[in-house]
Amino acid sequence: MNDSEFQQLADMLYQKIEDKIEESGVDIDYDQNGGLLTLEFENRTKLIINRQQPLHQIWLATPKSGHHYNYVTGAWIDDRNGDDFLVFLSATIFKQSNEKVVFN
Repeated sequence: MNDSEFQQLADMLYQKIEDKIEESGVDIDYDQNGGLLTLEFENRTKLIINRQQPLHQIWLATPKSGHHYNYVTGAWIDDRNGDDFLVFLSATIFKQSNEKVVFN
């Protein structure tokens, strides 16, 4: 994958996250600033999604840990345990807010 392809895939991922949050009607504030997409919850906790352009990875920082995702066969997959990014993000949003956002 080249830089342009990564940028396009990351843009599509960020847009999907924003669209699904809007469609769900949950109380999550989000802000995109450069390569960062910050999700802030009513309890003031945050999830930070960050583009790592040189590595062609998406990173997710949760209150407990960080996760790195590579684009593999049409999905963003955790490079340590094989978890799908959108499935994990949905579960993490539920833990933070008790609200369900389904991305797939």
